[in-house]
Amino acid sequence: MLKGAKLYCTEPRVSILQAMIKADRPLARNQMVKLLGKNHFDKVTIYRTLECFLDAGLVHKAFLQKRAWFFELAHHCSKIQCHPHFTCTKCGSTECLIGVSVPMIKGLKKGIVIYRQQTRLEGLCQKCNSVTN
Repeated sequence: MLKGAKLYCTEPRVSILQAMIKADRPLARNQMVKLLGKNHFDKVTIYRTLECFLDAGLVHKAFLQKRAWFFELAHHCSKIQCHPHFTCTKCGSTECLIGVSVPMIKGLKKGIVIYRQQTRLEGLCQKCNSVTN
């Protein structure tokens, strides 16, 4: 993926990309720090690597939650529409809803231009729902 995006294959880039592939869900920067281990890379290196990946189109900002951006690989999304995400309001887990489609919004006021549509659904995940029933 890095070579395809014309990026050098440095140790931080490879490690961060592997962590994102393994996670298979959107991650905040602090979650990446935990996955990689505190002694692996500093927060600035992770942040700069994510910015580089954003510029190259490898990742995108999936959504903003509690003032933290969540990043994910961009391979499941089109340039104008991201696949939907589901976040459990009880445990906070987020999952990608790959294969679930949401129609593009229509009927906006004249002059509004949509660059990207993102949808995040909230509710109870299967685990939390079974505990409450």
